[in-house]
Amino acid sequence: MKFEIEQNDIHSNARAALITTGHGVIETPIFMPVGTQGTVKAIHTRELKDDIQAQIILGNTYHLYLRPGTALLERVGGLHAFNGWDRPILTDSGGYQVFSLSANRKLCDEGAEFRSHIDGSKHFFTPENVVDIQRSIGADIIMAFDECCPGDADYDYAEKSLRMTERWLDRCLDRMRCTEPLYGYEQSLFPIVQGCVYADLRRRASEYVAGKEADGNAIGGLAVGEPTEKMYEMIEVTNDILPKDKPRYLMGVGTPANLLEAIARGVDMFDCVMPTRNGRNGQLFTRNGTINIRNRKWEDDFSPLDATDASSFVDTAYSKAYLHHLIKADEILGLQIASIHNLSFYLRLVKEARTHILAGDFTSWKNESVRQLSNRL
Repeated sequence: MKFEIEQNDIHSNARAALITTGHGVIETPIFMPVGTQGTVKAIHTRELKDDIQAQIILGNTYHLYLRPGTALLERVGGLHAFNGWDRPILTDSGGYQVFSLSANRKLCDEGAEFRSHIDGSKHFFTPENVVDIQRSIGADIIMAFDECCPGDADYDYAEKSLRMTERWLDRCLDRMRCTEPLYGYEQSLFPIVQGCVYADLRRRASEYVAGKEADGNAIGGLAVGEPTEKMYEMIEVTNDILPKDKPRYLMGVGTPANLLEAIARGVDMFDCVMPTRNGRNGQLFTRNGTINIRNRKWEDDFSPLDATDASSFVDTAYSKAYLHHLIKADEILGLQIASIHNLSFYLRLVKEARTHILAGDFTSWKNESVRQLSNRL
């Protein structure tokens, strides 16, 4: 994998760069739509490419391991061949499920035992088999196995969790060195910086990760219950230490304003279920703020969803009143339109950020944009 910085912003830590993978070049800053089970919910591949203009999508190791399973994915030639996506893919290692499925898992130094949310069957994830599973999935970028501890964890728990994450990272790296990609293109492993909301733990984790000299690095364990300002503080602490010549990926974050603030602090890559999940529940993100399309005020508003964006078909083809009707009537098309709109907005937002970094006026644009994006319409 190759990472090339094109422009650094002179008033912040924002940067515009290129990431070259076996499935193409990614322009950063970039947002990755979440395709947990091999699909971005309610979105065709054609729409991902043409309307949303996604450059990379994310899959989830835990879910793809359970179904369709690695044996099937290996027979077909990996996830790219299975779902028809010919651009880069990143896979989350399943570490987030260690956090989110805490009622159905047991942790030990060797790994994590899960009970499947599908049928209750037992499964055991180790750093080694998580690397093997991601090799089988065929992602261009794979993540180290970690524990994502809660944002309100006490210091002792966070420190113990970090020690285990560091041991797991070493085992992931060893497994990467002694195995090969299955489908003829290179795969890169990103370590994950943990440490909860404790600055000294984040510094320690960042130094440990930086010393591994991986192709890129991730920041995990944020947006999991801690205050927003504490999240920004932890990003700053981490990015002061992580190598500047490697991409930085902030996992699971967040709102449009979160993205811009994190870009200003030196983050290059993002993913989050928010645009699709919130869209399916009637929340639309726009340049002027968020809209709850279920509200009665949109019932007879025949203006386009977003007249300023001609790149996404749905934003000019459908009115707010029509989408209000579809969502209220529980029509599947409403979920699809809202998801395409929100993902298009997120991708357009990071593309604008990139444009302003290259133009040299990112900070002033970001400050005004954050103000507008925080409105509720």
